[in-house]
Amino acid sequence: MRKENHQGTVVVGMSGGVDSSVVALLLLKQGYDVVGLHMRGENTESRDADEKRVRELCEFLGIKCEVVDYDDHMQIVKDYFISEYKSGRTPNPCVVCNREVKFKPFIDFARRLGAYYFATGHYASIEHGENGHILKKAVDAEKDQTYFLCQLSQHQLEKALFPLGSLTKSEVREIARENGLVSSETKDSYDICFLGSEKFKTFMQENYPESDGDIVHAGTGKIVGRHTGISKYTIGQRRGLGIGGGHGNIGEGWFVVGKDMAKNQLLVAQGDGEELLSSALVAKQVNWIPRVPENKEFCVTAKFRYRQKEQKVNVKIREDGSVYVTFAEKQRAVTPGQYVVFYDGDKCLGGGTIDEVIK
Repeated sequence: MRKENHQGTVVVGMSGGVDSSVVALLLLKQGYDVVGLHMRGENTESRDADEKRVRELCEFLGIKCEVVDYDDHMQIVKDYFISEYKSGRTPNPCVVCNREVKFKPFIDFARRLGAYYFATGHYASIEHGENGHILKKAVDAEKDQTYFLCQLSQHQLEKALFPLGSLTKSEVREIARENGLVSSETKDSYDICFLGSEKFKTFMQENYPESDGDIVHAGTGKIVGRHTGISKYTIGQRRGLGIGGGHGNIGEGWFVVGKDMAKNQLLVAQGDGEELLSSALVAKQVNWIPRVPENKEFCVTAKFRYRQKEQKVNVKIREDGSVYVTFAEKQRAVTPGQYVVFYDGDKCLGGGTIDEVIK
């Protein structure tokens, strides 16, 4: 981790949770001048409590606290979220939020405060060098968040610090306890942050009202049920379809295999899930870290969703910048709209939006 005389101030994005508060503590101990920056959330059930906890933490640590609203920037994420669902795809708002909110206006805000760095509680590491800024996995494989950081630019990585990359989650909590931080036992949040206290269905009804439609057997075209809005379902989903296993010839449960947006139909199948298997994909809007590879075809590993083990793939970079990714073994429920993220050992090479899935 670098520190130069004119780069001694760092702004820490603080949610009130244990990760970001330990980041502030660690940077203080390393001699940085730390400023806590809290983005006031939209969750009316916890917003005031979160802000109060951040202010208490900053006071306890003896650092300045800034509280800001970024509603306009969060609207970018909301618009993306709705747009993807309208296209029949499954969005990944965390990737877009990191690129468009946490590491865009927050970095600008840090610069206005005279800070060179912006630090967060993400579990990842950065290797800064003359040949670029390389994103690397965290030591804690269960918490590694490079998947969600795959779209960060070189400018954003240059300004970023991830002090938790060399720590496990249990070590982070222990540091918080030993130093008397009120966030030491704060539970991790897995909510969609920009929805606030709204439920997903309520948000979608208000922003993208849908009509009911037919649930159709993908193989025969036979109507087997009714859905309540296509956006409510994901590829591979088995529960909550409202179709009993007795429908069809084999009497097994159903699962979602696709969506026909033009006909407002949800496509389902039964059996061993062979319909969910695919052999390749096409991804667009690919961000390469630290730069586009010189070789236009190579073998690496990849993840198609966050909670997945890396899979061996062959990557071909096409002239338009998109990539054709072939899987060494067929993959289940690869979903358009999600991100394919590439790895070479402990290095995250970047990633792009899955645009097409090839069976």
